[in-house]
Amino acid sequence: MTSNTRVVVIGAGLAGVRLARRLGELGTPALLVGEEEHRPYNRVLLAEVLAGRYSPEVIALPAPAELTRARVTGIDRARRTVECADGSVIAYDRLVLATGSNPVLPPLRGLFSAGGHELPEGVHAFRTMDDCLGLSKAVRPGVRAVVIGGGLLGVSAARALAVRGAQVVLAQQAERLMERQLDPNASKLVLRHLKDLGVEVHTECRVRDVRCVGGAVRSVEMADGYALDADLVVLACGIHPRAGLAQDAGLAVHKGIVVDDELRTSDPYIHAIGDCAQHDGTVYGLAAPALEQADVLAELLAGRADSRYTGTRSLTRLTLTGPHSPFDLAAFGETEPRPGDDVVQLTDATRGTYRKVVVRDDRLVGGVLVGELGTVGALARAWEGAEPLPSDGGPLLHLLTNDGGS
Repeated sequence: MTSNTRVVVIGAGLAGVRLARRLGELGTPALLVGEEEHRPYNRVLLAEVLAGRYSPEVIALPAPAELTRARVTGIDRARRTVECADGSVIAYDRLVLATGSNPVLPPLRGLFSAGGHELPEGVHAFRTMDDCLGLSKAVRPGVRAVVIGGGLLGVSAARALAVRGAQVVLAQQAERLMERQLDPNASKLVLRHLKDLGVEVHTECRVRDVRCVGGAVRSVEMADGYALDADLVVLACGIHPRAGLAQDAGLAVHKGIVVDDELRTSDPYIHAIGDCAQHDGTVYGLAAPALEQADVLAELLAGRADSRYTGTRSLTRLTLTGPHSPFDLAAFGETEPRPGDDVVQLTDATRGTYRKVVVRDDRLVGGVLVGELGTVGALARAWEGAEPLPSDGGPLLHLLTNDGGS
């Protein structure tokens, strides 16, 4: 690519901002187009804003030189332009879709009025800064809050609301918390942490109805007919890629916007990165892959033709602050063993720590660590490197027990 090639990036989240910044450093400035009124921010830290630990300014990202606030409504691939809701048209030589993801809104009775798209008063998704600020304004000591969803986002939201003094009930449809990332023992430790904060947790519990009076939520009804009084309801039921623009433009979309190893869509002049992108069958929906994709694409668009994206081996990390000490956990790879795998597990009930790794064919394939995470860096490097472990197991045990720097 020549240095005067016009790169336009749609989406001012982590992936879009990282790409624009890296391109600027490599001498290929990009125009970033974002629709939120707020400064670009780190979405991963929204729960810390809700908990009152950080102000919105603290999680702001360094804005690139060229940032346009507009909502893109369409892509004209033949003319290589994008149309915006305000009537403006932006031309591009290369277009990058970093449109992120939307919250999953479950099909609950009472969630929307007939034909409407507005959530009732007191019902909030938890995906954007506006969602976070709306919740912050509504939460106060003693307010009754129901969090629907016990994954990473639901656990973070429940903890943040409890720290602010709310009476929190978390309703999780699966049999345990964070079942996608954690094994049963680690899930129990998360449950214990939430209970210590006063959160009431119901697992294997399906919500079917949101009941409102005068347009405001009053209770949540479970599938078994049990009702929970609620002043606030938080929907933390997962995310799905924002691929509508790509779909309307005729690009290949399956679970997300399909991209190859050069992060190109089915149109060679359009790329996609972050939560909206599907690479090799996978939509990651996590920060680490989004940042790695942004770095690879920056190299490619700046003319480093040998760069390729081959996938990310991503690690989930969560820090929950509480009234006593922080609760840290990390999970990576396959946390549940297959038949024939070796498992090394260390538990210290007094210190509240739990460490487990799964070894297959002399290679570290996954692990879960809870509390005192000094080992996480070394274990993650051993996992990412996929190198055979020495057969005597000594170094692995050293990695598990060494609390030296991460």
